[in-house]
Amino acid sequence: MRHHRSFLRLRLVLLVLHGYVGWRLLPELSLGIWSNVVGAGYLLTSALLMPWVIRVTWLNGRWFAWPVAVMTGVFSFLLLFTLARDILLATWHVATAPTALLVTGSAWGVLIASSVLSIYAVWQARRVPRVVDVSVPLVGLPAALEGLTIVQLSDLHIGPTIKRQHLQRIVERVNSLTPDLVAITGDLTDGRVAELEEDLAPLANLRARHGAFCVTGNHEYYSEAEAWVAAFERLGMRVLINECDPVEHDGAVLAVAGITDLSAGYYVPAHRSDPVLAARDIPPGATRLLLAHQPNSAPVAAEAGFDLQLSGHTHGGQIWPWSLLARRANRFLAGLGKEGRMWVYTSRGTGYWGPPMRFGAPAEITRIWLRRAD
Repeated sequence: MRHHRSFLRLRLVLLVLHGYVGWRLLPELSLGIWSNVVGAGYLLTSALLMPWVIRVTWLNGRWFAWPVAVMTGVFSFLLLFTLARDILLATWHVATAPTALLVTGSAWGVLIASSVLSIYAVWQARRVPRVVDVSVPLVGLPAALEGLTIVQLSDLHIGPTIKRQHLQRIVERVNSLTPDLVAITGDLTDGRVAELEEDLAPLANLRARHGAFCVTGNHEYYSEAEAWVAAFERLGMRVLINECDPVEHDGAVLAVAGITDLSAGYYVPAHRSDPVLAARDIPPGATRLLLAHQPNSAPVAAEAGFDLQLSGHTHGGQIWPWSLLARRANRFLAGLGKEGRMWVYTSRGTGYWGPPMRFGAPAEITRIWLRRAD
């Protein structure tokens, strides 16, 4: 019942916001009555369909998944530029009344800017992600681990609009980097195993000297996390559930540990996130690597003695200016940071969630280089 009420409130808010955009733009475009009707119809359709982007499992396999997802991103830009236009006109009005040309021209400017940025944002999201090289200096790193490479993928979000073909291109790019180890830090999927397992099949082709490791993210728990753990293992990945799997590399040990998502215990009590448990069996003197979906796991992970935590979850905000909200909600938004003596790298994500768009937060395939600290 509470979830139903929240969904209704979301619909109401979206109707109000879409109504605001229509009220501020449509009368000023001077397109005539029928064009206004079409524009109002589009905005009403967008307002009614946008909430389904949150229920991503329901969109899987439906032909309108792409239109609904794109509408969501387009409206983000429409709302942003409409607000900016109103601020501009209000500021102008302090000195003198805005001319008809300015009022009409700025309304068209909102439409043009929203269209151009939407196209650019789709291109940013759908291209093969760039490779971001990150060098991490670790105190006490054994000489044998100097230069070891870990390729991190995060937030793939295989689901309504990210399918097998796109994932295959990502896997090919990863394999071309010849990593020592692949680390996938959660949110691989948006849906159920029966709907998406075939789309995840390219992950079985990942090639790394020490294999591919992964942990669960919050989105796995929105569908069927335990079934997904089994599916990931069928694809040849080592799924770490609050545990460690030491890797021997040229005579030195890299302790690869992983924890479940911070929200996991709410859905599956046995999956309650526990960095201390993950560190329990790490051999003395080993370099400690932790895979943790959310960067907010960092304080407890640092206390547990890890040297480096790899995370995702934030998408770097995905579409500016929502990154400003994401920064407030997360201990680290993107890039390399530090929690005590522990390094934390937060990926902007390899896929995207919701709108097939990225603006101001490009997707990435991250190549981590381990270095000895001076």
